Amino acid sequence: MLVAGITSSITSAIGNHGLYAVFGLLIVAAVFPAASELVMLYAGAVAAGAFASQQVVLFGHTLTSHAAAYVAMALAGTLGNVIGAAIGWAIGDYGGRPLLENHGRILHVTPAKLDRMERWFDRYGAFVVLFGLAAPVVRSFVAIPAGIARVPFPRFIALATVGCAAFCFAFAGIGWAVGSHYGSVRRYVDYVVLAAILIGIAYVLVRVASSRLARHGRDPAG
Repeated sequence: MLVAGITSSITSAIGNHGLYAVFGLLIVAAVFPAASELVMLYAGAVAAGAFASQQVVLFGHTLTSHAAAYVAMALAGTLGNVIGAAIGWAIGDYGGRPLLENHGRILHVTPAKLDRMERWFDRYGAFVVLFGLAAPVVRSFVAIPAGIARVPFPRFIALATVGCAAFCFAFAGIGWAVGSHYGSVRRYVDYVVLAAILIGIAYVLVRVASSRLARHGRDPAG
């Protein structure tokens, strides 16, 4: 099953490389959908000692305290996510909308998503960064539009840090709470990931169909 393969790859990376995998995956997740929810859930479970063969190691030192391991995992995710968000902001700020309109599909940033995010920034201002990066699913589509919207970098980083920390500590905390029961609930995580993928596909199909209908409606020969 494709979803099981995705989750297995992510969990294997964290199991083999621990904090460094969490750090790297969360850099990517700031600008590209990379299952940051699953990453932090599993990181929290590892920190709680759910898997006897997996320990949290920081610069060669094993963290024997589960509380310290949890904080280390959450901080690694937060730091990686903030760095990734800064990269996304720079892409939006220096490349501008033309770059994203030409190449944005590589990052899953479509003109429709840019339009929606710009409306959010117009309505709610820079606080979209705070709430967007603290929220699951949409968080990968915040940093680049923030750069395009010219949110001042110091304000962006401050809000991004709070939002990323809230997300990482919360989801790692859920993984911590699940703890030794993670193995029994993992199949439900797969279902959640599958549901998210299906919702995303359905959303794209609806947007494409709506766009085609709108074009036909404007076509006087249609």
